[in-house]
Amino acid sequence: MIKLGADNQDSEWGGDSAVALEESKPKLKKPPLYRVVIFNDDYTPMEFVVSLLGSIFGMGYEDATRVMLKVHTEGKAVCAIYIRDIAETKAQQTREYARTHEHPLRCEIEPIDDESN
Repeated sequence: MIKLGADNQDSEWGGDSAVALEESKPKLKKPPLYRVVIFNDDYTPMEFVVSLLGSIFGMGYEDATRVMLKVHTEGKAVCAIYIRDIAETKAQQTREYARTHEHPLRCEIEPIDDESN
């Protein structure tokens, strides 16, 4: 508690006045998350996708192969989940890597609903 006034008298308000300051912690909200999704096409080789998943997303060979097979059989697969800035960067790196190697691989980000976090 902090007391105001020279000898605890506040002449303006006619008596003792004390102010209690309570420190409140800010309520921090988790940033929204986004999926990085790659889509199947008829031109990008499977081994290229496995290589890409290893180099950009740091996946081991088995995990990268599993994701690649999901893309191949289901049409798309989630590579990773990040906050928006990182997800956008990873998707852009994926598109540039594919384009550099002359493959039409499509990669996008999708928001994750708060309820599914």
